[in-house]
Amino acid sequence: MDYFLELFFGGLTRGSIYALIALGYTMVYGIIELINFAHGEIYMIGAFTALIVASALALTGMTGWSLLVLAALVAIVYSAAYGFTMEKVAYKPLRNAPRLSPLISAIGMSIFLQNYVLLAQTSDFLSFPSLIEEFSFMEEVTYMRSTELVIFVTTALATALLTLYIKFTKTGKAMRAVAQDKTMAMLLGINVNRVISVTFIIGSALAAVGGVLISSHIGQINFYIGFIAGIKAFTAAVLGGIGSIPGAVLGGMILGWTESFATGYVSSDYEDVFAFGLLVFILIFRPAGLLGKSTSQKV
Repeated sequence: MDYFLELFFGGLTRGSIYALIALGYTMVYGIIELINFAHGEIYMIGAFTALIVASALALTGMTGWSLLVLAALVAIVYSAAYGFTMEKVAYKPLRNAPRLSPLISAIGMSIFLQNYVLLAQTSDFLSFPSLIEEFSFMEEVTYMRSTELVIFVTTALATALLTLYIKFTKTGKAMRAVAQDKTMAMLLGINVNRVISVTFIIGSALAAVGGVLISSHIGQINFYIGFIAGIKAFTAAVLGGIGSIPGAVLGGMILGWTESFATGYVSSDYEDVFAFGLLVFILIFRPAGLLGKSTSQKV
């Protein structure tokens, strides 16, 4: 039973990180119907930023939660700035171009950011300090670590706050309006460009949070982690129904548990086989994803 619970909470941790990154994918797609394949690299940049900041602050003697919070805050701001800039440089000029053009631009931006970090840092794996302290009340728990609890709680809190933001704030209502009909939203006086920029900023900030937490949990990073995590998170978004915030979270959790139990009971070699096999199975019977809505296009 302990082994099952260990796998369950391990999958919950993976799924929580996939969900945080998938939220960025699904928000951008819901607003402008673009798959931002460079989103995984924002996650990676957030992790590297936190590592640099944490290493610098550690030299001053800072430790514990204050170190984690400050490193995460700097990573969030830095990653959000990257997301904002990326939208202005790579996507805004192609707003009215054929749909294939921004997709190619996204792939190019992903490759650019990978190589930028590769040249600025190193191709080797770097050790990432454990910034999350162990909770004393969990000392007797053998199947779940404090970092896993923090990751899950952070994901749940971020999802709840994002849902409330989109539902009740003025900008959130503008996001929903733009997602429903961009032209009509412009006619009603909504600044569509600002809404899109805010969407990229929020998605990038969530990805940075995921990068900091999972790097602290695993203990190492390199320039390629964004590509792998990005593909998995994109899979989670499609699985749950891309464009749906609850779907992104559900897809992330299902994908995380699938990988964890496949690794534990079958073999780690088949981890990706089970994950993507599940995606294909779901899309055969539910093309819009588990919580996605089928749409008909008028011609």
